[in-house]
Amino acid sequence: MTLRNIVCFGFGQVAKNFIKKIDSDGISFKLTTTSREETQDKKLDHINYQSFQFTEKGFDKNFISRLEEADHILLSIAPINGADIVIKNFQNYFKVNKLKWITYLSATSVYGDHGGEWVNENSKTKPTSSNGIERLKVEKEWIKLSDKFDLPFQIFRLSGIYSNQYNVLTRLKSGEAKIINKKNHFFSRIHVEDIANILSNSLTQIKKNEVYNISDDKPASSEEVTMYGVKLLGVDKPKTIEVNQVESEMLKNFYKDSKKVDNKKMKEFFNYKLKHPTYVEGLNYIFNNSI
Repeated sequence: MTLRNIVCFGFGQVAKNFIKKIDSDGISFKLTTTSREETQDKKLDHINYQSFQFTEKGFDKNFISRLEEADHILLSIAPINGADIVIKNFQNYFKVNKLKWITYLSATSVYGDHGGEWVNENSKTKPTSSNGIERLKVEKEWIKLSDKFDLPFQIFRLSGIYSNQYNVLTRLKSGEAKIINKKNHFFSRIHVEDIANILSNSLTQIKKNEVYNISDDKPASSEEVTMYGVKLLGVDKPKTIEVNQVESEMLKNFYKDSKKVDNKKMKEFFNYKLKHPTYVEGLNYIFNNSI
């Protein structure tokens, strides 16, 4: 089996689940990652890899030789001060013709507010938050670089991510959950396992410069999802606060946008059946396996 040289710029929950998925599928690979921490040898379960320091201030020069070997690259570092630090530091290393797969993890915040209506990959992008504005800017920069060097490049626009570790059930149990009172506020979500599965599927069927919404089948309000968690755990309903009482800037931005994210293109192109098609299956799975 061909050895893949994979570089993950950033190694958060999506990248880690992707690596675990391809390892469980028997794919042979050599893994290199970047982190804000000092360069070190690390282990994910039984998988040995080297993590190189990379921040907006600079990077470990020993990383270059690993990047030059790469044929598969996952990009998950969020923009910093409006810029993509991978493009800023390494764009000329993407000239090499051995690259077979490059995926940029963006976000559905690029669509902005659509008044609770459905959006697909052809919908107008009109971001309202700094995160959405910066993500859209970086998407365009990557497409420009992809055209310049003829890269096997795709964009995954991720909806709100939840996992066995980070979800409404854990927030309810810790007492952190609140219900925000905002009528007709819809958003979409996706379990990290499904993201990992789709990333794995895409290794063998990449289409240059395509964009895919990565989302489940059932957009819903935050209150609806929280109340399902309340019922599942048998706990009291958390405190309700008005949207203007929200203190977190990230949450304030989140409640500015209301939209339902269409996932037909993702399911059809990758011939993928969601493991967690809605929050109902997802939370039940977490409840039965993690709580």
